[in-house]
Amino acid sequence: MKRVNLKTKTTIAFLSIITMGLFLCIGCSSKESIEDSEGETSESETEVVIDDTDFEATDWTVDTHSKDADPNFDEVFEDDAVKRIDLVISEDNWGVMLDDMEDLYGTFGRSRGNSFSDEDPVFVPASVFYNGIEWYKVGVRFKGNSSLASSWGSGILKLSFKLDFDEFEDDYPQIKNQRFYGFKKLSLKNNYLDKSMLREKVAIDVFRNAGLVASHAAFYKVYVDHGDGPEYFGAYTMVEEVDDTVIDTQYSDNDGNLYKPDGDAASFASGSYDEDEYVKKTNEDEADFSDVANLLDVLHDSSRTSDAAAWRASLESVFDTDVFLKYLAVNTVIQNWDTYGRMTHNYFLYNNPDTGKLNWIPWDNNEALQTGNQGGAYALNFQGLSSSSWPLIGYLYNDEVYKAQYDTYVQEVIDGPFNTATMQALYDSYGVLLEEAATSEVDGYTFLNSTSDFQSAINTLKSHVASRTSAANSYLNN
Repeated sequence: MKRVNLKTKTTIAFLSIITMGLFLCIGCSSKESIEDSEGETSESETEVVIDDTDFEATDWTVDTHSKDADPNFDEVFEDDAVKRIDLVISEDNWGVMLDDMEDLYGTFGRSRGNSFSDEDPVFVPASVFYNGIEWYKVGVRFKGNSSLASSWGSGILKLSFKLDFDEFEDDYPQIKNQRFYGFKKLSLKNNYLDKSMLREKVAIDVFRNAGLVASHAAFYKVYVDHGDGPEYFGAYTMVEEVDDTVIDTQYSDNDGNLYKPDGDAASFASGSYDEDEYVKKTNEDEADFSDVANLLDVLHDSSRTSDAAAWRASLESVFDTDVFLKYLAVNTVIQNWDTYGRMTHNYFLYNNPDTGKLNWIPWDNNEALQTGNQGGAYALNFQGLSSSSWPLIGYLYNDEVYKAQYDTYVQEVIDGPFNTATMQALYDSYGVLLEEAATSEVDGYTFLNSTSDFQSAINTLKSHVASRTSAANSYLNN
């Protein structure tokens, strides 16, 4: 077993063009705000090295690298394969990434409890290799919140990555509008605390098979070369980004407002409205939050108790209740605690221009398919849920029309996308597919205590689906 060894890095500042323009540096030695291509700002005390600006993108083709190519889902998100992807990061920029993580989360291997950073880690340029083809100067950064902080604090370098293929196009004109088979952004998720390494992928499969809008996902083996040759960082799940190709390909119009709520306002409790917490991922420069404001107003209108039919009509004019109730049925049957109802994050809202209604999109499912923490996933009747704290669940479930619709979807979920026999066969299939990649992870880059943990976790998932069918039948019969 090879254990990660983090060396102390010395920050190198290049304040001018050095050696005929081969190296440049952006940033400064004091805290300075750096804006990325998404308009998000982060702060860094470290310098990102911009070098080799005169390279030629010899591997570039329309199908593999161009913005003109349609997203190739068959290539990037193949269900029946575990593909390999390599990230090559210069030793200096790897040092920048580690120094930045220390600024945000403290010393590697030393937990800071529940102290998380509000800032995103720094992007650096890196090469990405896949099937012998290079993608050039790709923006790479660590990603995550509690999963990132906890992995780092535990001394596990199997961290999630975000890839943005044209993040550095201003520095490198050769990569303008660079894409990875039609994808601008992708997430490589580290399957945090998931010894089966299947939860993210399987939960997404169930949502999609239920007919809901959700990201695609696939298994990958990730190798990182940060100066000493490729190192195996482990089995990851590649996830499609909602603000990239999900709204581009699963809606006929991608011009609507896309929100990733985070904070008290994400609960939609009365009085919680805060535009800063309805984080826009599209139309960021337009100060129009009327759609989420209208949802909050209608949701809490007094007609809910005085004229339920009128309340439902008003709600359905701004919010796709059918989509939400189907999502709610799937999410509650499979059990997924780390989202709305327990946590004020991990979902998107998209204002579909075709309907003018906000649509619910699930996100971040690595802790699904288990009872979970923070009180655990709710029972199918939401016993113990505070309707005033989580009104999108409480108010709708307490309405007899919406409850009947929810119950119908619960039955459909256990009969269809979460059918016991189908799911147990899928777990077996994915287990065989991923076994080599999972059990060959090395110390310091794994959440497994032993290789037997992998199959044990899959057996737990197989038992879980049977227990959820029993729970759903009991709920529906009573």
